[in-house]
Amino acid sequence: MQQKILDHYLEYGMFTYPGLYEDYFKSLPNDVREIGYLLRWSFIHRTTLDAGNKFTNSDLKFGDMKKVPWYRQAEDDNLVTAVAIIAELFRRDNRGLTKERLVKDKVVLTCRHLTILLASILKSKGIPTRVRSGFAGYWSWAKVSGDHWINQYWDKKERWVSIDVDGSFHDTGFDMYDIPEGKFEFSANAWLDVRQNKIDSKHFWNSDGTHGLVVVAWELFYDFHCLMNSEIIYLHHPKLVMYQEFGKLTESKLKEIDKLAELMLEPDENFSELQKIWETNKEYRLLKGGLL
Repeated sequence: MQQKILDHYLEYGMFTYPGLYEDYFKSLPNDVREIGYLLRWSFIHRTTLDAGNKFTNSDLKFGDMKKVPWYRQAEDDNLVTAVAIIAELFRRDNRGLTKERLVKDKVVLTCRHLTILLASILKSKGIPTRVRSGFAGYWSWAKVSGDHWINQYWDKKERWVSIDVDGSFHDTGFDMYDIPEGKFEFSANAWLDVRQNKIDSKHFWNSDGTHGLVVVAWELFYDFHCLMNSEIIYLHHPKLVMYQEFGKLTESKLKEIDKLAELMLEPDENFSELQKIWETNKEYRLLKGGLL
């Protein structure tokens, strides 16, 4: 691994910058699994809140949803940076990240937010870390592969270790803090498999119920931005893959995206080329959504 790549993944981006919480992050346990559990105890996934004490929370492992204030709802659009998330956790319980956090004081966030907070903590500790966006079909109840975000960190054995903090309380039959290769479907693989007719695009779903190649396109560009340390929010996309625009793409334009996906299959080997695209391709980098 080239040192410049590891140095890149030690850098903070807009979303992972810890600000005045850097020393606090450094004071947290050094064991990645222990950090992950501290984060998971602090969060309620919005689908868990919606379902209440049923399905994956029938054993109340995420807490008694009846004790969550009635006005609490998904907070993804409010807490988009690591600093915002940890500040809100401290506001609700001044102990910060703690296993003893009451369910009423947890934040309601999804996988993307756990990944940026974990990345911020590990970078603070000098561990190269990146966020990845793709699909997970490894839940016991999953018949399709749903959009999902995980982390990768560079360990002492000089390899990228893939971990899923959001899913770490679920039984998948393998270690969520060292996900075996092939279990998580990276978006570049998904894109190329669909484009090469190896898999039906309907296999890939977004949490809002949308499925198909457009969903894979969203994850592909999330992942591209993540590889460049810019873990953009769900609402932001390059214009060409926004829902109302995607169907207008020509085959020539789709083949251009194919080339990006091919590079992303091996992001370390192709790092310089990906970085050049990042620095020069306005169509892939500039975003639309909200006020953008």
